[in-house]
Amino acid sequence: MDIVVFGAGSLGSLVGGLLAREHAVTLVGRDPHVAAIRESGLRVEGEFEFTVCPDATTDGTDLAADLAVVTVKAFDTEEAARTLATGRIDAALSLQNGLGNEETLARRLDCPVLAGTATYGAVRGEPGAVACTGQGNVLLGPLEGGTSEAADRAGRAFATAQIETTVADDMPRRLWEKLAVNAGINATTALARVENGALLDGPARDVAADAARETARLARAEEVELSDDEAVRAVERVAEATAVNSSSMRQDVSAGRRTEVEAINGYVSSRARDRGVSVPVNRTLTKLLRAWERERPQD
Repeated sequence: MDIVVFGAGSLGSLVGGLLAREHAVTLVGRDPHVAAIRESGLRVEGEFEFTVCPDATTDGTDLAADLAVVTVKAFDTEEAARTLATGRIDAALSLQNGLGNEETLARRLDCPVLAGTATYGAVRGEPGAVACTGQGNVLLGPLEGGTSEAADRAGRAFATAQIETTVADDMPRRLWEKLAVNAGINATTALARVENGALLDGPARDVAADAARETARLARAEEVELSDDEAVRAVERVAEATAVNSSSMRQDVSAGRRTEVEAINGYVSSRARDRGVSVPVNRTLTKLLRAWERERPQD
């Protein structure tokens, strides 16, 4: 299968590298990472040890692919959608944080748009290399739920590349569960400057659990069945599986980069206001990270 991975950051490089073992992959990213891949290939390290030679480019226009896997930060989704729309894409899959990315892609792309999650730990090191810090799985399916041929084809493509993959028919619930996990883990670890495992006990655990419970309450207001206990258990499960990892938001804060708080805790805060749901923990986490972003050195 011809696959474009749009967003060759940590997760995009890892997923693209795994897929490139079996498929024709084009990575869309930035130099010097792209230049290093074009010259010497992509080294995948950590839990895996191999080198692949996918195509790599900084120009994502006019690309043709059976599947586009979108892994850019949530605030770059609109630009990614506009760029992909200049090419010929048969289906698109979002493996991004937050909610709303799939709708943004669907407004621009004339093809099925799938929702997905990926639980692999990934850290991009020097140009041309990415480390897998924890093996996980990919979950994907139609955004609205149910089944589709596009989802089945994408699932087969991932499975062929030996990526543990589940094609799900209940993606709305799965996405809200993922949002609860991200709301609990990302902002909490970013502000406390701790690894994910610190959320299994101690003072940060309560903050993460409360943020997840609030997200579950909002999900139910959106007519998605997700209990408070299920949301908290999901946070604990991910924190335990990735205990020695730094969340993507903590990595962003450590590097002085803009975070995805608006698409995660900010999304919960905004939707909760519309629905009349109280989410004080998510609102506080959002405001604290907004304050940090305002004062950080600008790129």
